[in-house]
Amino acid sequence: MIHINSFDYALKCDQEDPLKDCKNLFIKPNNIYFCGNSLGLQPKKTKSEIEKILNTWGYMGVDGHFHSSSDWVNLFKKAVPALSRLCGAKPLEVYPMNSLTVNIHLLLLAFYKPQPGRYKIIIEKGAFSSDIYALDSQIAFHGLNTEDALIELAPREGEFTLRTEDIIQSIEENRQNLALVFLSGVQYYTGQYFNLRSISKSCHRAGALFGLDLAHAIGNVPLQLHDWNIDFATWCTYKYLNAGPGAISGIYVHEKHFDNSSLRRLNGWWGHDEQRRFLMERKFISEPGAPGWQMSNPDILSLTAHISALEIFHDLKLDQIFEKSKKLTSFLEFLLYDLPNVTIITPPNPAERGAQLSLFFEKNGKKIFDAISEEGVICDWREPNVIRVAPVPLYNTFEEVFRFYTILKKIMESMVDSTV
Repeated sequence: MIHINSFDYALKCDQEDPLKDCKNLFIKPNNIYFCGNSLGLQPKKTKSEIEKILNTWGYMGVDGHFHSSSDWVNLFKKAVPALSRLCGAKPLEVYPMNSLTVNIHLLLLAFYKPQPGRYKIIIEKGAFSSDIYALDSQIAFHGLNTEDALIELAPREGEFTLRTEDIIQSIEENRQNLALVFLSGVQYYTGQYFNLRSISKSCHRAGALFGLDLAHAIGNVPLQLHDWNIDFATWCTYKYLNAGPGAISGIYVHEKHFDNSSLRRLNGWWGHDEQRRFLMERKFISEPGAPGWQMSNPDILSLTAHISALEIFHDLKLDQIFEKSKKLTSFLEFLLYDLPNVTIITPPNPAERGAQLSLFFEKNGKKIFDAISEEGVICDWREPNVIRVAPVPLYNTFEEVFRFYTILKKIMESMVDSTV
């Protein structure tokens, strides 16, 4: 993409943006908010929708489950169409439930089935700590040793991101004893979007399963989980899906596993056949597909926030969202190349990233972060030396990108002048 380093160009891009009115659907702080990869902004509709639930609870009590317009018992189903589109999955393959790490554990209990000679797991080195903790404990749960069972792939020396060919090579080298590959869809620290289709093919050729943590991917990058033959995945909804802090999670399970009786699933009453759920029968009869993985009745307040945010995606074309994301992020990248001593560790190929650039600083990184924060920029500091900047296409603008660049440039120039 060809860009121009000027404020007028940024304004022109905003004027021509087909999604320019979407920002009005959110409550935006006065700051430049580039932290949607950590917590998305609140949709304006969320408060009124939650107030409806509170009013129903207040005036109807338990009757809100079956006899209110909100229909609490069936509320989960309203999230499915949007989740199906965002994941590139069939409707029966996705469902909102639980929280992210809880879902990781539940899915690993089912899909990680170590056997003598086939027990190893591949994950990227530097994965989000919760993923590592979950895998460590699952490996220990099976009486295995993490140092032997867990393979953590690191980038080549002098590089920041993993090459697809190196991931595939590791899968091939370990094909005889590999049980599972578990990766982030988008790596939280570097912002790298992995080539999930190619990796999936390699996994299955090796006789291994492929699972994903999509916390930084869903709503951020195009996904075709069903066609890519991904076995299972889970995500949080408070980043690019804007469902609120600590909001409900969701899962995906490929339909090829629906009738797999060898899966060691943990069952709960909300996963029981919904037509017979309240008969309180002794024998568990699973709902078909992903809904059968539910365990408890839903958190209606969190679910309501989730659904109200998903409705924003309902009338939008996902291709437009992702196209704007590419243009917005590439404009930021173009401007940052004008600055010395800033290393962008996120892949330069737009197909290998989403709405995030991770800026690596050899020195003064935290000072720079603190300074831009004082100037009214909200982004994200990650130890030991990275500032994550996420211009989200639904509510961020090209003007904000240009303003961020001018703020960062002024701060960096002042730091150079102060050392002269």
